[in-house]
Amino acid sequence: MVKEFQTKAELNVRLETLWEAMSKDLFITQKVIPNVVKDVKVIEGDGGLGTILHITVNPDVSSIGYQKEKIVDLDENTHEFGLEVIEGGHLNQGLSYYKTSFQLSAIGETQTLVSVKISYDYKPNIEESDHSMKTSDFMLFYLRCLEKYILNDA
Repeated sequence: MVKEFQTKAELNVRLETLWEAMSKDLFITQKVIPNVVKDVKVIEGDGGLGTILHITVNPDVSSIGYQKEKIVDLDENTHEFGLEVIEGGHLNQGLSYYKTSFQLSAIGETQTLVSVKISYDYKPNIEESDHSMKTSDFMLFYLRCLEKYILNDA
């Protein structure tokens, strides 16, 4: 049974600027958290739906090693962006399904509300862990780093 949890963050970045960074710059994660993400490669696609990314994680930070993510949601009108892990990463840690969805909404001229929904399912015979808290904390950390990156470098 697929479980989900949600978190939200308000970023002091214009909606269009944030959307552009998250949906168009396939290498943004490596730029924003270079101490965590060692490398990002596009394996398939052009950045649109179905694009597959190979993300290598710094071994000093996490035992994940790598994961392949596929862009499964990309909606310019509703500002929704979704990535599903299709190999490695979370799937090597007892999960059979893992998807992260972002929904961006303007809450002012220069602020954006980012709603994050993480859907996941465990492989049979795997105990639930505190995985969701760690992931939620990491997602908020990532969004804060993204905000800082955009404000300082954009």
